[in-house]
This record gives sequence, structure tokens and C-alpha cells, in this order.
Amino acid sequence: SEEDKEKKKKKKKGGGGGGGGEEVEEEEPDESMLDWWSKYFASIETMKEQLRQQEAAAAEVEEKEEMEIAEGSKGQAKNREKSKAPKDDKKKKQQPAPELPEKKNKQKIDELKVFDKELETEFDNFEDWLHTFNLLRGKIGDNDDNATEEERIVGRFKGSICVYKVPLPDDITKEAGYDPNFGMFQGIPSNDPINVLVRVYIVRATDLHPADINGKADPYIAIKLGKTDIKDKENYISKQLNPVFGKSFDIEATFPMESMLTVSVYDWDLVGTDDLIGETKIDLENRYYSKHRATCGVAQTYSIHGYNTWRDPMKPSQILSKLCKEGKVDGPHFGPGGRVKVANRVFTGPTEIEDENGQKKQTDEHLALAVLRHWEDIPRAGCKLVPEHVETRPLLNPDKPGIEQ
Repeated sequence: SEEDKEKKKKKKKGGGGGGGGEEVEEEEPDESMLDWWSKYFASIETMKEQLRQQEAAAAEVEEKEEMEIAEGSKGQAKNREKSKAPKDDKKKKQQPAPELPEKKNKQKIDELKVFDKELETEFDNFEDWLHTFNLLRGKIGDNDDNATEEERIVGRFKGSICVYKVPLPDDITKEAGYDPNFGMFQGIPSNDPINVLVRVYIVRATDLHPADINGKADPYIAIKLGKTDIKDKENYISKQLNPVFGKSFDIEATFPMESMLTVSVYDWDLVGTDDLIGETKIDLENRYYSKHRATCGVAQTYSIHGYNTWRDPMKPSQILSKLCKEGKVDGPHFGPGGRVKVANRVFTGPTEIEDENGQKKQTDEHLALAVLRHWEDIPRAGCKLVPEHVETRPLLNPDKPGIEQ
């Protein structure tokens, strides 16, 4: 990927021999050379920058506290420190200046959100209306006393328990589409099995545990969901603890029978069996039913061509209409001048879109997307929707409980 970047840079500089137009060429990365990876690396840089800023802020607070403790009652020292402080600030402020042209360049690339942890931790485990309870086998014999809870699990119960006063309050019973049989549980999906298509993108693994004597590993991916068991053995990556996989896998599944996806990384061995380095389990059903809409993340912009093409099977306007209908929210009402009204909020945005030939046409999609990106601001029905993202999950090994691999 580093080489690609270099090539891109060279190509960028080479282009645009049109006199005055040259600077513009340099400024804006050429669309045709950008791909998902450009977007990913730009996003990683942003994530690192945010982490750096957080660390710097934390260090500053600590420094201040230490100073205050050290000074105690020395008033003079305090004044001196105060006069010093602005100088430090100036230094800090001056450093990023030379990077500015670089920054502008990056800003042009659309980004996605890179989470440095599992998506679940960011969205309350997607248990916004379904909670998962483990069903355990009872303890019968002596040897069951020291069995771990994990070993006693025979299944999982998913549900929600709600205790309420009857008769129900008026504001609930007067809602449109209220059905007395469902009480507080209105608008819950049916219990029938549903078929889904699952697409898993595996970007890369970092800091894998060495599995071989040479301190390296030969990792490959294995994916399991229901009856589907994929081992991508022939594409193992030789002698690498930070492999970039960049692969996608499509699997068909049926909820609720097949909803726990296991992604594992194995170490390829020429002789003997391949060892499991670590695995992570993802409850797809919780994601599918969550009101945070964890099926396909909402991108920052709506585009119909290029590296940033909209990937959700539904367009922003369709998603918005569906959310409004399900949440019994008034809207969306698209008005003139690039405005859309949802509930009592008004959002603005562009109303034109360019196709790959540069032809402009009218569209409501940008406006709809503006609402989706601020869905948590909508009263009552609103909540944060999952953005287009890459998540980072720890790989665990049952033989080494609690230790990230």
C-alpha cells in the first residue's frame, strides 16, 4: 500500500500541465486513482490524530495537577509558571502550520469511521430492545460443580421483559397503529425465520501472536456461520504478524437459527494441523434488529460513482421514509431551496448530483442523508445510526482466556 501511495503522489504531480490550472491539480486527488483503501488510510490518519490530541490533553491536565501540588503556597513560582505557559502554547500552535497544505489535500478524500474497538461497545451491545440471557444446564453430578458457566450453556434466550400498569397510559394507546394485544411491545418484527445475505469484509489483522518457532505466523481467515464453514487456507499470508487481508465473503443465513458469526485467524502449517491464533464472535441478529441500524453503515456523502459509491441496497430517501414510518414521525417533507422537514426539525443540503459523465440532475438524497446523519436529534424516535465504519475486534483463544491474541 505504501508503494501505491507513492505512485499516486507521482501521478498527481505529473498531471495538469495547463499553466494556471496546475495548482488545482496538486490540491485535489484525482478521483480515478482513489479507491476504498485511500479512504481507509485517510480515516486511520484521522483516528491517530484524535488519539494524539486526547493523549496530549490528558498529559497537559496531569502536568497542571503536578505543578499545583509541587507549588503549594509558592505564589511567586505560580506567576512564573503562568508567564511560561503562553510560550509553550505558542510552540504548540506553531508546529502544525507547515502541514496545512497537506491537510487540505486529505480533507478532499471522504472518510469512514474507524472504531478502535468492537462496534457493540459503542452502541450498548445492540441490546436496545432485545436482551440475551444464557440458558444453563443444571448442576447434577460432582464434576458439574467446577464446570465453568461457558461449558454449561445449552442455548440463549433473547427477549425483553416489561412490567406495566393496566390500563395503559393514554399517550401509548392513542398512538397510530396501536394494537392492544401487544401492550408496550408495538411494532416488533414477526417470529418467522428470515433469510439474509451477510457480507463480511476483513481488512487486516495487527500484532498477531507468533505461532511458529521463527517468531512469525502464516495467518489465514476462517469464517463460520450456521452450516457455512469457510477456510481461506490457500490464501494464507506467509511469515506475517500484521497481515493485510483485504477480502470479502458472502454467506447466506437464516435468522434466528444461524445468527452467531465466528471470524477466526488460523496459522497455516505444512505438517500437522493448523493452529487457531484467535477468534471473535459477532451476534448478527442483534445488529439486524437494532434501531441503531447496524446492517450497513450510513456513509458521510451520497455518491453514485467512483471510490465512494453508495453501498447500501436502500437509498438515503428510502431509509429515511422507512424510519419515519416505523417511528411514527411526521415527514420527510422535501421543500424548495434544499430544505427537508422531519418532525419539528428542518435540515438543509445540496439538491444536485453529478453522474460519471458530469451531468447534473436534481436529487433529494443529499437532504435525506443530512437527516440520517443527525437522526439522534429527532425527538422520541431518534437515536444515533451506525456510520460507515471499520471496527477493530480483539481475537481471543479459548485455551488462553482473557488474553488478546
